[in-house]
Amino acid sequence: MSQLSIEQLEILLVEPSSTQHRIIEDYLHRLGAVQLHWIDAGAQALERMRAHPPDLVISAMHLPDMTGTELVQQMRADDSLLDTAFMLISSETGIRYLEPLRQAGVMAILPKPFNLEQLRKALLATLDYLQPDPLQLKQFTPDDLRVLIVDDSFTSRRIVRQMLQRLGIEEFVEAENGQQAIELIEQSFFDLIVTDYNMPEMDGEQLSQFIRNHSTQQSVPLLMVTSETDRNRLAGIARSGVSALFDKPFTIETLRSTIERIL
Repeated sequence: MSQLSIEQLEILLVEPSSTQHRIIEDYLHRLGAVQLHWIDAGAQALERMRAHPPDLVISAMHLPDMTGTELVQQMRADDSLLDTAFMLISSETGIRYLEPLRQAGVMAILPKPFNLEQLRKALLATLDYLQPDPLQLKQFTPDDLRVLIVDDSFTSRRIVRQMLQRLGIEEFVEAENGQQAIELIEQSFFDLIVTDYNMPEMDGEQLSQFIRNHSTQQSVPLLMVTSETDRNRLAGIARSGVSALFDKPFTIETLRSTIERIL
């Protein structure tokens, strides 16, 4: 399989401002992107995506008929668009807008104004997501690994699972919270656990503490995904015994290199 390039990416730009459209399009052209389509509203963008699925959607936050958050949520609710790469460009900093985006597995959230290097890195992350290098493990083959994914969001579990599948992992078990995960851990062996932090019943930190102190799999590699920014809480998570901590959004390259390191 030939390696994808920026020139081969089919990009749908959803931006109501013609001025912002020209600025973003110029940046994309300077980076080599040539297959660009521009739409100025969310509903029209969804219609085009379903007819002509793009490799990447780049959207503003505030559209005439919806927000960028609502756009990606509708994409994730559609089986045909659930895995489509999505990038937001916005000056918005409100957590009520950005947190659902992080949960939906976006490639990047670029600020306004952004620079050429930030956009280049986001495009390279998209290429890696679409065609990642396989896992290189000394003692295992990826398809032998058994992975437990713990998250109360179906969409978040699907995104993590899909990224791991792209790396060659095939066997998965899923849980909606830490309590369900404990029941599964007591019944079966796992090579890797990937868990969210914020969950009902039992959060990721409590799950990590149980695994390290009370389970029969105290040494299992444990990756935690969170959008938490409070330093005290992050310190508590680190002390709970996680093998690695990921911010949302994270790249498939970060996931691959971390798994290779801990396994």
